[in-house]
Amino acid sequence: MSEYYTPKRAKGLFEPKSSAPFRISRSKIDLFLNCPKCFYYDRRLGVAQPPGFPFTLNSAVDKLLKKEFDSHRANGTPHPLMKAYKLQAVPFHHPKMDEWRDALRGGAVYLHEPTNLFVTGGVDDVWV
Repeated sequence: MSEYYTPKRAKGLFEPKSSAPFRISRSKIDLFLNCPKCFYYDRRLGVAQPPGFPFTLNSAVDKLLKKEFDSHRANGTPHPLMKAYKLQAVPFHHPKMDEWRDALRGGAVYLHEPTNLFVTGGVDDVWV
């Protein structure tokens, strides 16, 4: 068993009697749609699935693309691919972009009042 995997936790579990909004990420909603029982074990009992392998190549490409898009964001110019495909879009410039990207320390947050859920997640980029 990996030293990085903690199979049972007590923090961040859903408590049905709590009146406070419950934070849930896009990936946990996806887990619910793919395997409701796995979701129950994870969010209610604290038993998570074993982590997958890190995608080093994906992470590197993601970082490079964000850096490239940020240069176009700073200049307010469309990316060459947007021009090539005749898309009229430029990277959205907003002071909270770095916060929205960082799902672990903030990300984009929306309170869905009917379910009392804080839906959270990080955005890769926003184009307008």
